Amino acid sequence: MSTDSPADRPDETTSRGKHLWNTVLAYIALTKPRVIELLLISTIPVMLQAQRGTVDIALIAITVVGGWLGAASANSLNMVADADIDQKMKRTERRPLARHAVSVRNALVFSIVLAIASFAVLYFGTGGKWLPPVLVWITIAFYAGFYTLVLKRRTWQNVIWGGLAGCTPALVGWSAVTGNLNWQPFVMFLVVFFWTPPHTWALGMRYREDYRAAGVPMFPVVASDERVTKHMLIYTWLTVLTSLFLIPVTSWIYLVVAVVSGAWFIWRVTKLFVETRRGVEVKPLKIFLTSNEYLALLFCGLAVDAVINLPTISSYF
Repeated sequence: MSTDSPADRPDETTSRGKHLWNTVLAYIALTKPRVIELLLISTIPVMLQAQRGTVDIALIAITVVGGWLGAASANSLNMVADADIDQKMKRTERRPLARHAVSVRNALVFSIVLAIASFAVLYFGTGGKWLPPVLVWITIAFYAGFYTLVLKRRTWQNVIWGGLAGCTPALVGWSAVTGNLNWQPFVMFLVVFFWTPPHTWALGMRYREDYRAAGVPMFPVVASDERVTKHMLIYTWLTVLTSLFLIPVTSWIYLVVAVVSGAWFIWRVTKLFVETRRGVEVKPLKIFLTSNEYLALLFCGLAVDAVINLPTISSYF
């Protein structure tokens, strides 16, 4: 009888280690880590603005972790619901459920555990505030339920209303600090809401055939490029104009960042619209990247402005 130890069977040990590592990576992929970047971009600056001049690192860390767990839960549930169409799209065919790296049952359990952990971290970590975890659970239910199961496969407006889920980190961050909400976090909520369509439609234009093959009526699938880019330009203007509403409660730092980055964002989308009307071959993925850069600049500007805490514009009047 063989008495070889695992150390005597390096190939088997290596194979098991590799399998375990691939499984860990598959579960991480379920959470859509890159999508969660938006959580960090929008949560931290809003928290800093809620307590201008103060940086509570512990509270920020707890809120980000709790929010991350909630977003990870929603994204995992989204993959469970979209497992069938993910297999039909080249962009998503390597997702864990599409390639059967994780079972649907395990992914569902994983999502539920993350949701419970999110509630616990946000509730206890913020000193018993109910609003942050409740907002996160509402977001999970909306994104994984109403958006994924109802809107996404039935209407070209899916991205418009589905984008509400990506707006809530601003509300969660503010409520984690104050325990309530006022008009300021709703301004940033609307900035992300109006920003989402041009951001996502740019990606939709690039992967139009993928969505068509999966039967998802994304706007670029059912409308001409000219109509799509026209709507992208409208929402870009709404995004930038909405961001200006925070100017009275911020200093000249945010004012400059909001105006300059907003003008740049509008110019880039306008250029795309004009080129599309002329029949020029365009690269919409550049607008997808531009939109990410704009939002990062805007929120970083807000964060810096809040930390430095110079006199606000309204204080001069």
